[in-house]
Amino acid sequence: MSFKKRLFLILFLAGFVGVLSFLLVDLAAIIALVPLRPGIERPAITPAFKVLSLIQPTVLLAVAVLVGVVLAPRVGLTAPVAESLAAGRSPVSALRSQIIPGVVGALIGGLAIILTSIVTKPFLPAKTIALIEKFADVVPFPTRLLYGGITEELLVRWGLMTFFVWGVWRLFQRRYDKPTRVCFIAGILLSAFIFGLGHLPVAVTLLGQITIAMVLFVIVANSAFGIVTGYLYWKYGLESAIVAHMLGHVVLVTATYAGLA
Repeated sequence: MSFKKRLFLILFLAGFVGVLSFLLVDLAAIIALVPLRPGIERPAITPAFKVLSLIQPTVLLAVAVLVGVVLAPRVGLTAPVAESLAAGRSPVSALRSQIIPGVVGALIGGLAIILTSIVTKPFLPAKTIALIEKFADVVPFPTRLLYGGITEELLVRWGLMTFFVWGVWRLFQRRYDKPTRVCFIAGILLSAFIFGLGHLPVAVTLLGQITIAMVLFVIVANSAFGIVTGYLYWKYGLESAIVAHMLGHVVLVTATYAGLA
């Protein structure tokens, strides 16, 4: 098996663990939060329904991992730990280089979300805040760590950000042999904004309506964290972004229990 095939398999399996963690989510509890129009019944959550719900994220994961495997080497982005494993080397040294930047990124990103929450909460209706808290309660912590920390980073950073960096380079800076700083900054900002925007449909579904304060909270908080993890991916490697994202959830859960977010 070639290096690229091994790298694809390693990253896909890591992300698929996060997809499988969705089986821990109480979908019935989430659907119970969604306001329905009169006459519409809530769907029954069967084991088959839960398994079928994994198909879309699995396909998206496979596409994102493939995009990263093909394009990341062309733009100079790396996944040091996964690449060490794919090359048959010990990943210990590569992992050590990812931990400290990841920890620092978790603290910075977590603080950004907490500050955004503090600023926007006074403008959110009590009903909205209660729904947000209920939704957070029904998503298990392992799912936050595995899907949020690993799968989302593979989707958004390894796949989407890599594609944007490559796309900006090939569209606007073809005269350069490799992407410039502008390409990476554009890739970070675009992928971070889409990451934030991608959380809006859930908010709209739960609330049935959307307010400016809610839009700002969802997009700004998640985009700010995406900028942090995007920078880490650029400067240190994919696994530093994964570490930051996973530990960021630890920071947020801790802040929630402490009454800070």
